[in-house]
Amino acid sequence: MISIDLNADLGEGFGRWTLTDDERLLSVVTSANVACGFHAGDAPTMRRVCELAAARGVRIGAQVSYRDLAGFGRRAMDVPPAELTAEVAYQIGALEVFARAAGTRVAYVKPHGALYNRVVRDEEQARAVLDGVLLADPTLPVLGLPGSRLLELAAKAGLPAVEEAFADRAYTDEGTLVARGQEGALVTDPEAVLQRSVDLARSGEVVALSGLRIEMRARSLCLHGDTPGAVDLARRVRDALEAAGVRVEAFA
Repeated sequence: MISIDLNADLGEGFGRWTLTDDERLLSVVTSANVACGFHAGDAPTMRRVCELAAARGVRIGAQVSYRDLAGFGRRAMDVPPAELTAEVAYQIGALEVFARAAGTRVAYVKPHGALYNRVVRDEEQARAVLDGVLLADPTLPVLGLPGSRLLELAAKAGLPAVEEAFADRAYTDEGTLVARGQEGALVTDPEAVLQRSVDLARSGEVVALSGLRIEMRARSLCLHGDTPGAVDLARRVRDALEAAGVRVEAFA
């Protein structure tokens, strides 16, 4: 049977401000990319999400980012490699404390936002992120874009390199994500998201923004938790996958 992981970005609040419906999303997804305080999230939020995830058997991933609370981690930044390595390890370590307190552990690492896109092609930044992962835990899987420099370096270092696809983001013909500022970057039609999810899981293909059908094989499927109606859409995606004969289960 075909299987795929379903992940979402969670814990993206700060203080009195909340963005994602963590509790309800955790009833649907199999992996949770938890904000570690650099683009969103704070200590109480990280602890609460870890407890909720552990109680539901959802795998916890450290969603590491540039230090950019004001820009939600989506602004391009130039961070010296040694500094980025330390900050990635710092974020993983902080989340690990709360994961262990909840009776589980950090199961993987995924970059967020601008950092995610940067490490697709930038070898220096990708190596800095990987060095941070190795410093924190040299066994952690790394989740990222198929064909990225980050996953290539992770595989060479002996780490599990896990490819993911996005059901609600548009792709270029080269298989990279369309920049958020570009028209059509977000797929907002629920029916289109459902069809793309099933196609990605069953055929390993997706239709790019240009209309070209491209290969996009992935072990994990990401849905953004900060979009309107995210919980209901996630439930519909999971139901559609299972109806199509796809087993939804964590990769880690």
